[in-house]
Amino acid sequence: MALVSTQKVPQSRGDRHFFSSSDDNAMMKQIQGTHAPDGREVDVKPFLHIIEDIFKRAGFGIPGFIQGTQVQFESMEDKALHSSDISDMLDLLSYTISKISCEISCKCSGGGDAHATTVAIFNVLTSYSWDAKLVLALAAFAVNYGEFWLVVQLYPTNPLAKSVAFLKQMPEILERAESLKPKFEALNNLIKAMLDVTKCIVEFKELPSQYITPDAPEMVAATAHIPTAVYWTIRSIVACASQIMGLIGMGHEYAASTTEAWELSSLAHKVNNIHSHLMKQITLCHQHIEEKRHIEAYLTLVRLFETPHLDNMKILKALIYAKEDQLPLFDGSNKKRASIEVLRRKIVLLFITDLDVPNEELSILIQMYLESRHQQSRPESQYEVVWIPVVDKSTPWSADKQKHFDSLQGVMPWYSVFHPSQLDPAVIRYIKEVWHFTKKPLLVVLDPQGKVVNQNAVHMMWIWGSIAYPFTSSREETLWREESWRIELLAETIEPVIFNWVAEQKIICLFGGEDIEWVRKFTNTARTVAKAANVPIEMLYVGKSNPREKVKKNNSIIVAENLSHHLPDLTLIWFFWVRLESMWHSKMQHGKSVENDSIMQEIMTMLSFDGSEQGWAVICKGSGASEMAKAKGDTILKALTEYEQWKETVIDLGFVPALIEYLKKLHSPLHCNRLILPGATGSIPEKVVCAECSRPMEKFIMYRCCTD
Repeated sequence: MALVSTQKVPQSRGDRHFFSSSDDNAMMKQIQGTHAPDGREVDVKPFLHIIEDIFKRAGFGIPGFIQGTQVQFESMEDKALHSSDISDMLDLLSYTISKISCEISCKCSGGGDAHATTVAIFNVLTSYSWDAKLVLALAAFAVNYGEFWLVVQLYPTNPLAKSVAFLKQMPEILERAESLKPKFEALNNLIKAMLDVTKCIVEFKELPSQYITPDAPEMVAATAHIPTAVYWTIRSIVACASQIMGLIGMGHEYAASTTEAWELSSLAHKVNNIHSHLMKQITLCHQHIEEKRHIEAYLTLVRLFETPHLDNMKILKALIYAKEDQLPLFDGSNKKRASIEVLRRKIVLLFITDLDVPNEELSILIQMYLESRHQQSRPESQYEVVWIPVVDKSTPWSADKQKHFDSLQGVMPWYSVFHPSQLDPAVIRYIKEVWHFTKKPLLVVLDPQGKVVNQNAVHMMWIWGSIAYPFTSSREETLWREESWRIELLAETIEPVIFNWVAEQKIICLFGGEDIEWVRKFTNTARTVAKAANVPIEMLYVGKSNPREKVKKNNSIIVAENLSHHLPDLTLIWFFWVRLESMWHSKMQHGKSVENDSIMQEIMTMLSFDGSEQGWAVICKGSGASEMAKAKGDTILKALTEYEQWKETVIDLGFVPALIEYLKKLHSPLHCNRLILPGATGSIPEKVVCAECSRPMEKFIMYRCCTD
């Protein structure tokens, strides 16, 4: 990738002080004039590793100049030194490095003009790219710097080093360590700044061209400043070399001088500012690359789901974790990590949620899952669930989030993604845009080949449980075709004893609402009428959707006064109503409405009961919809209170049909029915008709805050 640009790029005011002074502009024209790359490619990364190693080791063992620890040095890899590639490159570049090294040694020892020396180095490097110029110049300085410190370190113990030091008239640095410390601290700070800028420029060169091109605005803005950055870094190399040369044969006055340290600190400040600016630009480049990679990964995922496969491995790896470096799943049954292979050619239900999983939904799903595992040989047990936790990656992952995630993962008996960080942003985008995940949990069903056969089987699971296996949309249609509106569909899943009541031909009454006075009147009246009609009756209180303290208190009163049966667990009351909502959504997904589907009409009636402020009741005998009387609280209570007026028809028609006929007489065309559906449950249709009169219902938006 070319790292040179002549395009004018707007500069911020903060950058102008080191990028746009008139002196810099004049110098940079001169430097640009020396730049005539011949197209040769130099892999500078191995050189940079060796250069960095030299700078880290230099000064080791000298009091006040320690760069690192012996452990760090011993852990340094020598791969770069033994690489055949770098040996081949050194054969080609060693002459250039030696030439620059000599240039530095000769001109810096004579105290020549720093800019002229810098230009001379650029003239030697005229045919190289900007990153190669910088690394080769740094390598030449590293040779001189390393040789200097090698002699200093060996001077006390090695006769050869002692003789070389004597001929070079080098001081006894060990004895003057304290007085030289400020000078070497300034030198070390500048070397660190030079390395930082060099790494940054090399990083620009290595940016993947398939994701960011030289003409990308982010790249143009960055590369416009690279020549200036290279100039000031090489200029700093010259300054550092001058300091090292000055130490050879120095007098006490030079050792005590602070002028040179101030010059080095000033250059370090300038180079650090250049580095800060380049880092901002490279951050923008990385953001650009990430966006491109994200789009590519997303489109790859889209194509992958559109392509037929022999098994589900490609799909699951793309969704959960594509690498082979770790076990990506957590097995909730044995609390151990697991390979994705455990899901091969199985029906997989992806349980997609954020970290705010409703307790009710989780507890019911766990119960259904565990029940399906009791007999592993049953066909409806041949599926696996995998929790896919979708978290907002724009906010930091905290210890509290980790603790909450661990607690959720710990109670789930199925598989889960080991950690949310495994999920690629493209996967999260796909889940949100294609599967329409917002807040409400989803159960996306993949067949053994990884094909999506149901984008949300939550409604099926709530209505039929594992009987809905294999949870496809076609299976959902089949189940509805075989279904009729009956008490078992309505409530048997909630209270299994209903099956016995049906078998015993008892009158079954489901009722709800929050008005405990109405509950008292209704249950007492119903029991009195049933006794008068000589029919056995069983009553079950199912409260109200989103049951809270009022329903909980009503349950306690019902038990204390022996008014009826009740559902002791509020989760079961919640489940009764959420199943009805699921029936509504399931029917809607298949294009059904109250106008063309009798079950839909009954579902709408039940949901409108819950939306009213008063109680309600459904009374039936057996399983047929024709044997089901239903009405709001005032109407049903009036009908029972006026039993004397219709008791004669009970002999001819039976109790429930007689009640149905009398309710028809009490029916008034004036009504106000409300249907309340949670906005996060799924798509809300534009048109919904009233279950009672078939007229279009008005749509309102309701905000609710319940703290009771």
